[in-house]
Amino acid sequence: MNFEFFIAKRIISSKAYKSSVSAPIIKIGIAAIAIGIIVMMIAVATGIGLQQKIRDKVSAFNGHIIISNFGTNNSQESDKPISTKQDFYPVFKNVDGIKNVQAVASKFGIIRTETDFEAIIVKGVGADYNWDYFKEFLIEGRLPDYSKERNQDVLISQSLAKRMQFQLGDKFSTFFKKQDPNALPTQIRYSIVGIYNSGLKEFDETYVLGDIRHIQRLNKWQPDQVGSFEVLLDDYNQLQEKYVAVFQNTPSLLNAVTVEQKHASIFEWIGIFDKNTYGIIGIMILVAGINMITALLVLILERTKMIGIFKALGSNNWSIRKMFLYNASYIILIGLFWGNLIGLLLLFAQKYGKFFPLDPSVYHVSEVPVYISLGYILALNIGTFLLCLLMLLIPSYIITKISPVKAIRFE
Repeated sequence: MNFEFFIAKRIISSKAYKSSVSAPIIKIGIAAIAIGIIVMMIAVATGIGLQQKIRDKVSAFNGHIIISNFGTNNSQESDKPISTKQDFYPVFKNVDGIKNVQAVASKFGIIRTETDFEAIIVKGVGADYNWDYFKEFLIEGRLPDYSKERNQDVLISQSLAKRMQFQLGDKFSTFFKKQDPNALPTQIRYSIVGIYNSGLKEFDETYVLGDIRHIQRLNKWQPDQVGSFEVLLDDYNQLQEKYVAVFQNTPSLLNAVTVEQKHASIFEWIGIFDKNTYGIIGIMILVAGINMITALLVLILERTKMIGIFKALGSNNWSIRKMFLYNASYIILIGLFWGNLIGLLLLFAQKYGKFFPLDPSVYHVSEVPVYISLGYILALNIGTFLLCLLMLLIPSYIITKISPVKAIRFE
């Protein structure tokens, strides 16, 4: 067995160690490590969770990559049709990792009731539309089915339904402006078959999902003409890489943008979470390291006689330093154990219990989302352990300054 490790183990297991002057300091050091790892785990889990949740919600309304005519990317209404006779539709054969390519079209409309009216955007979708995101958002009713004949079924948001006093199964009239400014608007009477709540206020208050064939008829388009194409990826983390490939395989008359480019302000906002997380991690490691330095200095002071005896018996400075570093490693590992245990309990409690709500108007989610992954948990633990241990190398240098004669006489 390693000599230094053996001595450190004997020190840790001794009763004097647990009832010594340094015992309270050691407990504070363990608590500092535990609290630090808990705060870091929560910061990373909630930061990544919030980013992913908001990212997925924005992608639900736009797709990951949007292919459209030049000059229409910032417009909410489809005014220039695109033919569906494209090499990339309905399957993007030239690029791997594409989950779905769906044709959509949008048009401004006004809901009119006997007592109120509301401006909306009707997003027309078809049989190729992927409803995976909206399955999660659906709170009442069912998703529309546009795979058969054209119908008036729509999916509206909970906030819009409350504002207009609509309920599931209600019918409402929506008026659409014609291209001729002197012509009367066209009226379509929609039927509510489902109500959703994504938590994204700016989208929920605006978007109604309906049959794309109504938009085509209103715009006097052919059945093979749509407003744009939404490309969904298998892995969002490959967005930039796949965007370049999609752009290169898109006809020169069409443009492609990512959802991050289209909604830059939202993604810039959630990007700030990374800086906050890094700041919290840095502060927590610094606080834990300072507490461990204090604990190590107290341990060295308490074991001054032992240091003098080992030096008198021929042990070198590095050998004695290793004994205390092994001792400090044990304290760090104990702190990490309790920190991980408590941290994971809190994260799983929030993940499945949803105890901590958020204001959807500010954070775009109704509760604190958490992302739990073995990868970042291991990275936090290994990083905390190594950085704290490196910080202890400097205070352990004080051992080299201890004189054997004075240390043995030390009271």
